[in-house]
Amino acid sequence: MPFESKTDSIVMKKMARLERHFITALFLADYTLVLMRLWWPVQLPGKSGWPEAVLLLLAIVCIIAALSRHLPLQNIFSAVFAIAIASSAVIWLDFNTGIPFGQFTMGDNTGPKFLTAVPWALPLVWVAAILNSRGVARLILRPWRKIRGYGFRLIGVTTALTVLFDLGLDPFASRVKRYWFWGPTKFPLTWQDAPLVNFFGWAVVTLLILAFVTPMLINKKPIHRRPPDFHPLGIWLGAVLLFGAGSASLGLWSAVWLDAIAGVVVAIFAVRGARW
Repeated sequence: MPFESKTDSIVMKKMARLERHFITALFLADYTLVLMRLWWPVQLPGKSGWPEAVLLLLAIVCIIAALSRHLPLQNIFSAVFAIAIASSAVIWLDFNTGIPFGQFTMGDNTGPKFLTAVPWALPLVWVAAILNSRGVARLILRPWRKIRGYGFRLIGVTTALTVLFDLGLDPFASRVKRYWFWGPTKFPLTWQDAPLVNFFGWAVVTLLILAFVTPMLINKKPIHRRPPDFHPLGIWLGAVLLFGAGSASLGLWSAVWLDAIAGVVVAIFAVRGARW
């Protein structure tokens, strides 16, 4: 019986690995399609924008699959649900008050909305941004994971990476894909038409969300030291590359340079931390 149990465990692990590889292959195939369509727009069957929608959903599945290597599924789904609900509430609040991101309106190509204002995809973007940024922050801070105050550092670096993610996302979403449009602002400084208060709002909301969901993302059972997981870094860098390519297609060179510098710097620190 012990031998059979051990064999079953090995088979299950191999099947789980094959499933992760299959999901990753689907993600890469759809990612390539979305990237190519930025430069060679072709008419695909079905509703326009479905490759981007599928890519977002596959990114979420990849995130869940990566987290499931060291966290119970109930913890993961609780964190995903909490981030989606919290971000939806904040988007609805901003739609009605202009706080905390500034005044903007949604385009017609954002798909179905709930609460009359929140596109179904936007909370999932928050989930991907926060959880992937946290995965990258874990790589960067890997040499310091045993020190006191590591948790606060992880929250801080995750927040910084999430805001950096949004700095690349916003020109892509508002000017390339026209998912939303920024209204007039009293603030003198903007980034690709987005008021700087938008990014401050992202930082504050991310901090609040992390303060709530971080306990769900901590495995309280003792586990053997695992090798570093580069899946979050791959998705984070892939998103930044996509944002930069989209900005380049419209000649938004300041956004392209920001994406390029951010990608290189984050990759260097993440790989350095993982190999420490």
